[in-house]
Amino acid sequence: MVISPAQLVDEPLKLDETIAPGAIEYAPDIRQVGPLTVNGQAELIVEHRGPKEFVEDIRLRASFKGRFEQLCARCLEPVEQDLEGTFDLIFRPGGVDNVAGEHAITEDETEIGYYEESGLLLEDAVREQVLLTLPGRTLCQEDCKGLCPHCGINRNLANCECVEKPVDPRLAALAGIAVAHKG
Repeated sequence: MVISPAQLVDEPLKLDETIAPGAIEYAPDIRQVGPLTVNGQAELIVEHRGPKEFVEDIRLRASFKGRFEQLCARCLEPVEQDLEGTFDLIFRPGGVDNVAGEHAITEDETEIGYYEESGLLLEDAVREQVLLTLPGRTLCQEDCKGLCPHCGINRNLANCECVEKPVDPRLAALAGIAVAHKG
């Protein structure tokens, strides 16, 4: 759904969207497995920068809720989780803040996103918020045993017969250092 400033001139735009699984590509290890609902509104904020100069910002306030699948960080098995969050974002037309050379920005300016001439794509804003809300690392279970580094078998499902390779004698001194730091 594209949101343009022209849509928001008279009144805010109410958002009551359902995004189907597969409509947004998140990351290789993250998949939406159910409908993602987005509720809120978009409104126009006109910033006056001079007598005849103004900037049309879009303020997007919404909440989202959906079910996602993320791969376990140790064994790569899919882990489903419910996710919900809220956001309040400001988007400005791309290029309006371009200033030649280097310049410092304020902390408030780090919170501003930019939209293309055609408008703001709601799915892009939602994708970013979902990725920020998901945990950086997910485990299928707290004591996940992971994959065998030699044969690749999932150690939670079966025991492998791999024998640990002997440590290269040139690296033996490093093994002692690692043990000393753990204790």
